[in-house]
Amino acid sequence: MSADPLSWLISLEGVPSAFAAARDGIDVVLRDRGLRRTSPESTGESLLRGAHASAVLEGSASSLADVRAGEVDAVAADAVRVSTALLGLAPTLSRSPLQALARLHTLAATGSVDDTELGRPRDAGAAERLQALARLLSGGTEVPALVLAAVVHADLATAAPFASHNGLVARAAERLVLVAKGVDEKSLTVPEAAHLALRAEYESNLRGYRDGGRNGVHAWLLYAAEAFAAGAEASPLRREAE
Repeated sequence: MSADPLSWLISLEGVPSAFAAARDGIDVVLRDRGLRRTSPESTGESLLRGAHASAVLEGSASSLADVRAGEVDAVAADAVRVSTALLGLAPTLSRSPLQALARLHTLAATGSVDDTELGRPRDAGAAERLQALARLLSGGTEVPALVLAAVVHADLATAAPFASHNGLVARAAERLVLVAKGVDEKSLTVPEAAHLALRAEYESNLRGYRDGGRNGVHAWLLYAAEAFAAGAEASPLRREAE
């Protein structure tokens, strides 16, 4: 039995090729970016679009225009607060994953739950799930970073280890893994927008990951590869290149 708990994922049919294609799609966008200068505004726009999409998936009724104007409902305000601090957590994710995940929840849930619940697992089982994710993020797996990001996202979303806002935390953690692992260091792709555009498939495959055993995990990974590719296409860099 392999010491890497995720090694079996990259033996699943279609997974290596799907994730290689997704990474190629991301690299094409970022390579195009490398031919010209980008500004912090490009990263800010990506984060803003991601916050809006994640908030809608969490139940927000705020439009993207509302988010731009700062006239948002509570859920969108939570998502924007997370996105504003996200990039600063990349070093912490690599050094102290549990601290980074706790901080994501604190950012998302401040004002919504009791202060004693901020950043804390809701029970012993949730604590174990978070510790398992922390081990993976600390170098406990050698799978490609995109695969790791997909697993972290699905595990947080389906295990719901925190008292609230687990969807926001899961999607933020996915983006943060892409930054911390060097896939998209300036956070210019928008995976959250892809999940919103593919909402029916996104929600169905998360249920499959939770309830469907090996087949459900397999289906989630194939979906995630598609979403990462679509997230690259949703980058503000694409608009700038037109």
